[in-house]
Amino acid sequence: MSAPLTYRRILLKLSGEALMGEADYGIDPKVIGRLADEIIEVQKAGVQIGVVIGGGNIFRGAGLAAAGMDRVTGDHMGMLATVMNALAMQDAIERRGGYARVMSAIQIHDVAEDFIRRRAIRHIEKGRIVLFAAGTGNPFFTTDSAAALRAVEVGADLLLKATKVDGVYTADPARHADATRYDTLTYDEVIERKLAVMDTAAIALCRDHGMPLRIYDMTVPGNLMRIMRGEAVGTIVSGD
Repeated sequence: MSAPLTYRRILLKLSGEALMGEADYGIDPKVIGRLADEIIEVQKAGVQIGVVIGGGNIFRGAGLAAAGMDRVTGDHMGMLATVMNALAMQDAIERRGGYARVMSAIQIHDVAEDFIRRRAIRHIEKGRIVLFAAGTGNPFFTTDSAAALRAVEVGADLLLKATKVDGVYTADPARHADATRYDTLTYDEVIERKLAVMDTAAIALCRDHGMPLRIYDMTVPGNLMRIMRGEAVGTIVSGD
């Protein structure tokens, strides 16, 4: 008999770069397909799921601003990139027999529903995978902040950040062979040590609302289900 599930409702944050696979731009169909398979597996096991996807595989607002573009314009382009990624994930999920809804923080009625909190919760309760697009709908706020915000708004039990690294390290493990991984951290430790987990606004929001955050390696098949069953995968950030 499989282990009972530890979490009832989760918010999964995927970076746009995660969708590229080994490519330099865009979406790798194999990567998005594997992620869709894992999400559907967890949803069918009884977990209610919301997903926030970044847009860095297409446009990154901060990067465009650094190149001289108006920051607000760049951030709006980044929001549209997240809508494209959310639509791609919706397609991958539905082609595998799952049910998904894209809800956008900016009005784009022909391709997505408006984000309305009560409607989003209703979708989740009905077993639909809700893909939250366009960040918070505001410039200067990252999709990390959007993920923390949506996790709090829909009453998630856990915020997950899927990365290509198996947790949070004392330094970049790709550059520093002596870097060690943290099993647990507090919100304040993340902020004080300036660890590259999420931006400070997202961590502060999690701290203020007691939202636990787990950072894990999405490239290892089955990790998402292991976390749902309570296994200590990656690094957990909480108030303890």
